[in-house]
Amino acid sequence: MPPLRLQPLFKQRPWGGRRLAQQWHKPDATTAGWAESWEVVDLGDDQSRVLGGPFDGRSLHDLVREHPDELLGRHAGCEQFPLLFKFLDAAETMSVQVHPNDAQAAMLAPGQHGKSEAWVILAAEPNSRLSVGLKQGADLATLERHLAVGTVEECLHSIPARVGDVISVPAGTVHAIGAGVALAEIQQPSDVTFRLFDWNRHDAHGRLRPLHIEQALQCIDFSLGPVSPRRLDVNEGLSEEFIETEHFVWRRHTLTSAPFQLPADDRCRILSLIDGHVQVVSSSGREPLAAGHSLVIPAACGPVVIESTSDAVLLETLPS
Repeated sequence: MPPLRLQPLFKQRPWGGRRLAQQWHKPDATTAGWAESWEVVDLGDDQSRVLGGPFDGRSLHDLVREHPDELLGRHAGCEQFPLLFKFLDAAETMSVQVHPNDAQAAMLAPGQHGKSEAWVILAAEPNSRLSVGLKQGADLATLERHLAVGTVEECLHSIPARVGDVISVPAGTVHAIGAGVALAEIQQPSDVTFRLFDWNRHDAHGRLRPLHIEQALQCIDFSLGPVSPRRLDVNEGLSEEFIETEHFVWRRHTLTSAPFQLPADDRCRILSLIDGHVQVVSSSGREPLAAGHSLVIPAACGPVVIESTSDAVLLETLPS
């Protein structure tokens, strides 16, 4: 099975901007900007479709059902593609939110997975910030007291947003991405979000966006506390595994002009370029890959070689 180029799905949100179009060459929205580009998704009606090749027009879910061994390898028993990868641009601060784990999702959103995720910060305006986790000592009573008077931000652990930082956000972590931040996100295939606070923001129809405080409070893991970022090295020619959870593995490859080989792996993987321009060479041929774009490498594809004429940065994502 050859590498798969997929058509992204674009999502508008009240907080979205135009960086995805301006910096990563996504189609520009006619009115509001895009908030998210779902590069790889198999989630109900939200389906990536193959662009070109022998599977042109087929959905990712079609391939999971019809070619599980070739696509997924050791994960062939999965009922859906096990990862969701996106680029995200927050021109305004996102809502204060939390996602359930698998057990909580089964109770609160039957049929959905939980949602653990991780981020790599790709762009950050001066003074932009991220809220990740609660401050040390913030408990349920403290949070409820601040929710009642609209001062929930006083409970949040706030950190500067710095390009290159990596942040793991397991299910149960209260978080909010601040204005002026763009990032790459890997997550479980789920779209279950419970909002605690949304800055009294109105939707496109002038209505306050709904909150889900009761469900959110059931999902918060107060034992997690503040979350600290991890800063990656910037050495050329470096390959680094920076996230490994029970759901996914995330690696970064800082490439030079020397060819770089990714050995065969009995797992599917997502290759996403965040800087530069490369060619992905497999037994099926060559696929160009530009910054802001992704390819799915099926388990049966075999080894691939990444060729670049200049420096480039590649994210490799695999299911655990």
